[in-house]
Order: sequence, then structure tokens, then C-alpha cells
Amino acid sequence: MNVSVVLFTSDLRLHDHPPLCAALDGSRAVVPLFVRDRAVDRAGFAAPNRLAFLADSLRDLDAGLRERGGRLVYRVGDPVDEVCKVVTETDADEVHMAAGVSAYAHRREERLRAALEAEGRRLHVHDEVLTALAPGAVTPVASDHFAVFTPYFRHWERHRVRPALGAPRAVRVPEEVGSERLPERAELSGLSEGLATGGEREGRKRLTAWLRDGVDAYEERHDDLAGDATSRFSPHIHFGTLSVVELVHRARRAGGPGGEAFVRQLAWRDFHHQVLAARPASSVRDYRTRNDLWRSPSAAAREIEAWKAGLTGYPLIDAAMRQLRHEGWMHNRGRLLTASFFTKTLYVDWRVGARHFLDLLVDGDIANNQLNWQWAAGTGTDTRPNRVLNPVAQGKRFDADGAYVRRWVPELEGMARKFVHEPWRMREAERAAYDYPGPVVELADRLERFKHARSRG
Repeated sequence: MNVSVVLFTSDLRLHDHPPLCAALDGSRAVVPLFVRDRAVDRAGFAAPNRLAFLADSLRDLDAGLRERGGRLVYRVGDPVDEVCKVVTETDADEVHMAAGVSAYAHRREERLRAALEAEGRRLHVHDEVLTALAPGAVTPVASDHFAVFTPYFRHWERHRVRPALGAPRAVRVPEEVGSERLPERAELSGLSEGLATGGEREGRKRLTAWLRDGVDAYEERHDDLAGDATSRFSPHIHFGTLSVVELVHRARRAGGPGGEAFVRQLAWRDFHHQVLAARPASSVRDYRTRNDLWRSPSAAAREIEAWKAGLTGYPLIDAAMRQLRHEGWMHNRGRLLTASFFTKTLYVDWRVGARHFLDLLVDGDIANNQLNWQWAAGTGTDTRPNRVLNPVAQGKRFDADGAYVRRWVPELEGMARKFVHEPWRMREAERAAYDYPGPVVELADRLERFKHARSRG
């Protein structure tokens, strides 16, 4: 019997899955396989919040396969070893998987191809499964990637996005291939209290509701912190329970300024992936080197801990950091603000802050997390690397009534609007009624320090 293996990675869905469709077209039976990669665990990416969302998504994928007559095969170990074991057990001819963009993903593909070819088997790596366009689909004349988003987006917009594929109606899995027990969210500890539920069904349910009720207002309201008008698709995109290709098509069909603005955000994601694919070291090294020096984490330890705990004395920063801890997710405007504050006000290396985000974010993605942090720090692709986002000004603009601050910093629930983003302006006797710290640093002093350091650099 002709058998193919489909190695699922960050594409935990049945709708619009090119590797699965190709395997089903070319084989009488397939083995849908997911390998819990211990090397990824050892690298520190097995954060509880992501493991919980992963467990939800794997169980949902298994349920969807069983409805079609199949099942998910789950293994733990080295993905190359486990794939080769499954190939041997089922006498499979070929393996299909989605193309990754990180240095580790490329090494995994190379190792797997070499191991399979040594046994006379074939590896098929499919582009445009994890992104709308493959990283090399659009490139400038004199480089292997775009370093600035705007020209990238002009080319991206003109490029044809492949059609979205339907989910298979039937999946036949060889009976002899064994599986370990799927993980469960209930087995995990240390989860964020408000963590979202994973899985393709949950993602598609959210997509249907958002296209009905949210897309029209997206362009106008996606920066409204209190309004919470973003799509919240990022965890589903990270785990591939929603297809970016399908999202592009459906947002374009929805039309209007909201649909266009949302597609632009998806293009930003593709942009970061093509940067990482071309410069894999940018996940840990400065994409553009700065000549000034960060403060050491030990020298800034008190301020770093205040930032992590949401106790900096700057209400908007603290609200966003508390949302992160409670939900394992943060509003995009909050991510930019907290990263700017960390790197350009506290003046600490972006890698320290990015690591904390990866410890908590359910959508913790190497391309988006690391490169957005570099953008905020001035070491990345921002064309204005000295840009500093003022948390007071940003609060008055994107949380004018202070509703977002009051939601996440309940100590300030009764504070008047005119003081909610700068409590230190109240008379001391009045401020004493609120159990809230004063500013951990002075904005003006740190801005002057930043400007001075950059002028010396």
C-alpha cells in the first residue's frame, strides 16, 4: 500500500493544508504525525501557556481527523528520528511538511532530507503554508530580502496569493502505526488565568464572528486599547490553526478599510518572516548594530522586576504588563509601548525583554516577537531607530478615558480621568489614597540619557 507521512509543525489544521492535500492526492494512506521536539523544549520555548494551547490544538486536530476516518499520531523525541521510525513502520515512500523560516527549521529540514534520501525516500517541503507568501517570493533588486516594510508591502500587494484549499473529506491511516497519548491542558501548571482556548474549531469560530462583527471597524479601532477591537487571531496564526492564506482571501472579500488594514497586518507578519529567513541570526543578534551600550540587567534589576510585575508607576505600561500575565497575550499597541519603555526608557537590552515575553505569550513567535522587539529597540527595521513612545502621550491618545488602565490596574479604578495616566500630578495627600507606586524612573531624565547616549554612539 502506498503510504505518505505528513509532519505537522506550526500548521495544526485541516483546512488549507497543502502538505496534507498533496499526500492524500498521491497516496492511498497517510500518517498525520506530530512530534513533540525535545530540542525545542531544551531551548526554552516550552512555556506553559504555549503548551496548553498546543495541547488543545492537537486534541482538536485529532478529533477532526477521526471524523474523517483517521487519527493523529503523536510522538515525543527528535523529529528526524521519529519520522524515520514511522516511515520504517509503515514502509512510507515520502514525507510532506511545511517550510519553516528559522535557522533551526532549516537544519531540521536538511537533516530529515538526508536521512530519508539515505533510505531511498523523498521529502517534500511546501512553501506558503505558514505564511501568505514564501519568504523569497518578493525581493528587491540588490538584496535577498526587504529591510523596510513599505517597499516590501508594495511588492507583496501585487503578488498573487495562492488559492485556499478545502479540508479533506476522508483520511485513511495505517492501523499498525502507534501513537503516544496526546497531552492535556489539565496536566499543566503555571498557566495564565485568562488563557485562550486553542484548536482549529475555536479559531474558525472566532474568524466567523470577527468577519461578521469586527472587520468593518478594524481600521478605525485596532489601536483602541480599551475597545479590544483587534482580531486576537495571533495564537491561532502562530500554531497554524488558522491559515494566513485563507485570512488574506477572506479579509479581502470582506473589503472596506477594515479588511485592507487587516491584510496589511498579515503582510507585516510575512515581512518579519522574510527578514528572519534571510538573516536567521537576527533572532538573537542585532539586525542593525547600535554603537551605544545597554545598561546591564544587574544594574537595572529593580526596574526590570517592576516592569515584569506591572509596578513601574506608569499606568499604561503596568496595565499592558498585567494583561500579559493574566491572558498570556497583550494588545499590539501595548507590546510596542512596553518594549519601547524597556529598551529606551529603562535602557535595557531588548533580548531580556523579549525573553520575558516568550515566557508568557501564547503566540510567542521567533520572527514576530524578536523582530518587533528589535523594531522598538532601534536595532531592527524601523526607519526611525531613535523613536521613543511616551507612555503618557500614548495613553491619552489610545486610552483617553483610562478604561484600559482601570481594567488592568484596579488600584486606579476611582482615579479622575485627568490623572489616570499621570497619577504623580495629584497632590500628595490625594495620591496617598491609592495603593500605587510612584514612577520607577523619570521620563524626562531617561529621555535625555537616551539622546546623550545616541549622540555619543
